[in-house]
Amino acid sequence: MPVTTLTLRRIAPVAVQCCTGIQATYACKCSDIMHFLFEMMLKPGSLPPSCVLIYLVIAAPLTVAYYFPSASPNNYCDLYPNGTEVPNCPNKIAVYAGSLDSSRSVLAFNYNRFPFCSVEDGSASTKYRGLRFFTDKIVKAPINLEYRKQVACNVICEKEMIIPGSDKSKNTDKSKMADLKSSQLLMRAIQLNYQQHWLVDDIPVQLCYKVQVMDQSRSTHCERSFPIGCYVDEKGEQRDFCNSDIGRYTEEKAFYLFNHLDIVITYHPAGDKSEWLSTLPDGAKERNPGRIIDIKVTVSSVNQIVNKAKDQPTCEIIHNAPPLFFKTEEESKAKTVAYSYSVNWMRSDMHWSYRWNKILQPFSDANVLKFTLINNLVVLAFCTLASVVVVKRINCTTRCTLDSQVKKEFAWRKKFEWTLIHGDLFKSPRRKMLVSLCVGQGSQFTCAALLTLCVASFGVLSPANPGAIMLCSVICYVLSAFIAGILSTKVYKAFGGLFWKTNTALTSFLVPGIFYGWYVAMNLIIQLQGGDNSTPFSTLAILLALWLCVSAPLTFAGAYVVARQPNVSPYKQAKDSLADTQPPVPKRQARVKQLIMALAAGVLPLGAIFLHIYFILNNLWFNQVYDAFGLLLVMVVIFIVLTMEEAILFGHFQLRLGITNWHTRVLGTGGLAAFYLFMYIIHFIVKNVSLEDSVSKFIVLSYTLMATFAYFLAMACWSFLPTWLFFKRMYAVVSKDFIHQPLSLEQTEVEGQI
Repeated sequence: MPVTTLTLRRIAPVAVQCCTGIQATYACKCSDIMHFLFEMMLKPGSLPPSCVLIYLVIAAPLTVAYYFPSASPNNYCDLYPNGTEVPNCPNKIAVYAGSLDSSRSVLAFNYNRFPFCSVEDGSASTKYRGLRFFTDKIVKAPINLEYRKQVACNVICEKEMIIPGSDKSKNTDKSKMADLKSSQLLMRAIQLNYQQHWLVDDIPVQLCYKVQVMDQSRSTHCERSFPIGCYVDEKGEQRDFCNSDIGRYTEEKAFYLFNHLDIVITYHPAGDKSEWLSTLPDGAKERNPGRIIDIKVTVSSVNQIVNKAKDQPTCEIIHNAPPLFFKTEEESKAKTVAYSYSVNWMRSDMHWSYRWNKILQPFSDANVLKFTLINNLVVLAFCTLASVVVVKRINCTTRCTLDSQVKKEFAWRKKFEWTLIHGDLFKSPRRKMLVSLCVGQGSQFTCAALLTLCVASFGVLSPANPGAIMLCSVICYVLSAFIAGILSTKVYKAFGGLFWKTNTALTSFLVPGIFYGWYVAMNLIIQLQGGDNSTPFSTLAILLALWLCVSAPLTFAGAYVVARQPNVSPYKQAKDSLADTQPPVPKRQARVKQLIMALAAGVLPLGAIFLHIYFILNNLWFNQVYDAFGLLLVMVVIFIVLTMEEAILFGHFQLRLGITNWHTRVLGTGGLAAFYLFMYIIHFIVKNVSLEDSVSKFIVLSYTLMATFAYFLAMACWSFLPTWLFFKRMYAVVSKDFIHQPLSLEQTEVEGQI
């Protein structure tokens, strides 16, 4: 049987199951199909090239049908009449609370640092190990949710708070010092609009409210966090969420604590045709099984009447009473706060596999990304056309012939005098080790970014897996050290370098050491400021072990592979220099032209990913979901190609100016886009983020410098390598005999007269 027919017969049943959307977590997922396709492609002669397009067309809709392959649904059922749970279909729903953060400060604090209700078992699920591995500490929230159980008003707990006084000398009660510090932290967090992050059934709890748009209409905006309170200053200005109810929060210099949560949970009940019912035990169909689709919350500051009971205290909200607030008085005093919640369950016809559509809806409306893709393709075509024109002109030099007349001879030399610097062009640069180091580390950063984006494009690194993208990026960076060792040693040996071991050691330890030391210093500053979002010591030790035990050996392994190969370097062969035959180029004029070209070259590639950088910054600062990893991967590829083409053009124009020391200049040309990136990030933060303290500003500036430095190395690598290969190819085409043809005595005399 032909391999094509056999392959299609094996794929067809899986494709039918995936496309019908019977289950979102079927055993034969699209990743299995893709794995089978790659396996068939790797076998020599097993997969005809004509079938590759057919298989990709088949796989494309499957990846759309299943976007989050790592997320699995949880089924919930009502209790049996005797109060027991259905096997494999629980009734209780776990709620997890993450660290509290704010867009006005880089410091984050654990949930248990505040005077909130807490539970004894504060362990987190293993699904959130990626977040715990770095900074976020996720604990169980004290709310008890039960499937389809309506709750009018339940009291979570009653907490006694110590309101600090303005006279610090009177805050001397040592027995209540811990409560006093937590209350002070709460008041400071309310002023800075700190947000809570809750997770229920692996999806974030959202806060939705009405906002006014440009056409004076009001639309619903949802965030993946909710505030702990709001503050009204001494002028009566209502800050942050106090504006949601203008007539309610009016007390000056008051801290309003949102102590009541109205939770609305949307679920999809199982139908008679639901295939996943077969996975439940007998009798589960009568217990109304279903899956959670959406969770929304509304916060408010209320006063309640608590009805104490043994099992579960309840409450009654006093609607006419003023909201709960407290002020700073001269002396500290105690105040009891009751935390409560209500739960309302609503049915929905939306299937579980589409529940992330609501969360991703604000970002999916950004059709401008598709427009930028088309625009960047046009720009890429224009730059490619310019590069083709340059190559055509270079090839023309090999077909040009000398005229018998001397004037035409010198006209030709004036036009193509850059072809006379072959000897100087391939001389070894002064900073050969610096150039090879930039190429090696830049290739490592680029490979790590591309591998991470490729994995994310398949949906593995999705919002359903918080923290996975950080783990994947670290692993990809460590594994990319092998590529860094190969390219760094390859370039260094091509320059005629003799100390390749020293070069490899610098590639392994210099730049990673700078980043690691920088990262440790930032963590130390966060710890000294009392923040809880510093990386744990165990994580720092693991990162150090990955660097010293995996990344560094891989770099030396790649360097050893290249060191064993014979060195065929154009730099050793370039001994003749004809630069003396050229007229000297004015240094000031050449520098001005270089600066203008370098500044212009950095703008165009950055425009390819400019909009994506905007959305990524919104994701980092304002918790907006960003999931366009496929488009970002395409944009990054376009960005790299644009950088390569502009570097080639810039190098060619340098030769036209008679400049032979092009190595470091080309590195700076590609990396100059990092300057524009740095300026844009600073502009975004200054315009949209209001950082309150100088420590936060310093940390943000430091991380921005780290990111732009990595960006500089990556683009410097992809500026140097294509330019270097282009020059080698270009001077292989141009005939050396034609370039080095000596001038006759008559021509020399005429040249002296000119």
